[in-house]
Amino acid sequence: MTSGMDLAELIIKLGGTATTQELLRVFTRRTIRCALDDGRIIRVARGHYTLPGGSEALAAARRVGGVVSHISAAQHWGWKVKLPPERPVVTVPRNRKLTERQRAGIDVRWFNLHPDDIRGGVTSKLRTVGDCARSEHFDAALSVADSAVRDGDATQTQLSLEALAGPRTGRPAALRVADAVDGRAANPFESVLRAICLEIPGLQVEPQVWVGSTGRVDLLDRRNNLILEADSWEFHSERSVFVRDVRRYTCFVRLGYAVVRFTWAEVMFEQDYVRAVLTDMVRLGPPWRAPAAA
Repeated sequence: MTSGMDLAELIIKLGGTATTQELLRVFTRRTIRCALDDGRIIRVARGHYTLPGGSEALAAARRVGGVVSHISAAQHWGWKVKLPPERPVVTVPRNRKLTERQRAGIDVRWFNLHPDDIRGGVTSKLRTVGDCARSEHFDAALSVADSAVRDGDATQTQLSLEALAGPRTGRPAALRVADAVDGRAANPFESVLRAICLEIPGLQVEPQVWVGSTGRVDLLDRRNNLILEADSWEFHSERSVFVRDVRRYTCFVRLGYAVVRFTWAEVMFEQDYVRAVLTDMVRLGPPWRAPAAA
């Protein structure tokens, strides 16, 4: 087990949901079983785990006569998110009056949803992506959209149409997410890093690209010969895997690429630093030789 990190923390870093294979990279089967028995994690399907927040969101929605929505709904649909919400997110009708006591512990949003936008007490999949795109920060919204497209629950065309048909408030933000969505993104760690990249003039990255015969990289900027890796020691269960990755990065440099690595904490909580690094890399330009033909 990785020192200083428990199983629930790993699930958060993996986007709020995790498969058995993802957990076994760091923890033993016995540790997973104990966490299930203790209620620290729950199994939502065979080989898929999440945190207990989903049932709490449904209970909160029933308590105030609303529906689970936004990031809480994204979790309900099994999508990976940037970070779990601090409180369950629930949407209630505009005319619904709630006391402070009723609202305690709930992030309440007011909107008159159409019946077609509700599935079993939760906003529909397309509505959920659209709500996140309109109201959440761009990086969090992109993480949800990438996950929905990656899982086959939405397409870029559907998200664009939903954005155009949705409320005018937040429409530019929803269209921005629809334009940027890419189902090739492996996880929210990578989606958030790509969201930051989209803010940097002169930087244009693609997710999950093979470079020659060396391997797949998280993000590649072909024009700047720049590779970005969303990577961290904590996701390596064995030292041999870490050593293999170090060798891989060296091979990329030998091909003429610059390799920049960011930790999960930097991408999530130190974004000014990440922007500064990326801005410098674009400003300096590629002083290294052009990559050899693949």
